[in-house]
Amino acid sequence: MTKFNTFTRLTLIIAIGFIFVLEMAAQALRIPSQTNIPCTAGRKIGVTKINISWNAPGVKGREGKIWGTDVAYFGTQVLGFGSSVESPWRAGADESTIITVSTDVSINGQLLKAGSYGFFMELYEDHCVLIFNSNTAGWGTYFYDKSKDVLRVETRQIKNASTNVERLNYVFDKESSNSVELSLNWENWKIPFEITIDEKATILADIQAQMSGALGFDPPSLQAAANWCNNQNVNLEQALGWIESASNPNLGGLNNFTSLSIKSGILAKMGKNAESEAVFQQGLQVAKPLELHSYGRRLIGQGKLDEAFTIMEGNYKSQNGAWPTTVGMMRIYSAKGNIKEALKYAKMAQKQAPDELNKNSINAAVKTLEEGKTL
Repeated sequence: MTKFNTFTRLTLIIAIGFIFVLEMAAQALRIPSQTNIPCTAGRKIGVTKINISWNAPGVKGREGKIWGTDVAYFGTQVLGFGSSVESPWRAGADESTIITVSTDVSINGQLLKAGSYGFFMELYEDHCVLIFNSNTAGWGTYFYDKSKDVLRVETRQIKNASTNVERLNYVFDKESSNSVELSLNWENWKIPFEITIDEKATILADIQAQMSGALGFDPPSLQAAANWCNNQNVNLEQALGWIESASNPNLGGLNNFTSLSIKSGILAKMGKNAESEAVFQQGLQVAKPLELHSYGRRLIGQGKLDEAFTIMEGNYKSQNGAWPTTVGMMRIYSAKGNIKEALKYAKMAQKQAPDELNKNSINAAVKTLEEGKTL
């Protein structure tokens, strides 16, 4: 009995030890590579986040022996491992290069849906094919599956013999409000492509998402969302609901000139002109002098000088010429090209300026008008 127990225990220990060795073998030792450096880069355009991660190999004395060789081969190659199929270049080293976009974008004019993608390239002497593949867990292209390609789009490389970028790098450049250029730069090649967003659509989608949460109960946020839609002339039905909530006292809103003018603008864009005018008149009844002044300035900026004059003059008369209504009259007369009248009101405003900052501003305006120039 004792021998059996001893043998059983020994067998169990050996089995456990064997399993432990197998587990240790399965957990591959990971030591940071001194050859290919892990890198990341990103940009945010509007509300769209763009990120790329890659492992950066070096030229390492192979100048003139990178492009069109086994390092970065033209076309496709059977790599001899994994799926053993014709595979494009991995556009980096080691693990697959990964590109992530948080919203739908266009790559050189072609749609790429929001998501993460393995990024590969087919290189040729005079152009390159960019490949976005749904497999993000690959080791380069050793297990490439063409059926998982989501987008293939052409671009053209730029060759400059005078440059030598040692480490493969991805660079964001030429950024605008709705686009950015992303390029692979290595040795003397630059492979650029344009990423474009639908600025209005992506911002609207982001606003709608925010309004579906806690901010949908916050009057200032509702007002800001409605005002953006009004200015962009989009999503007017929902914007009308937002501004009605934002101006409803029962919901904590403020029925003030700002909210009512936004509501009036939305109604006008919806073709409900009578309702728009009625709401605007309500706004005028509750408007504060500074609100009317700001509104008049906005109309001047839009070139609506007759409307601006009506607002500025009405504000001046109802407030008996108090600050800042004299400034408003100065501004509208200057915009209309009547320097004499503008100067008259500017000198009145000089005596009313409530602080040093405003005094300096009015003094500068007076000097400009006295030189016969409009503001």
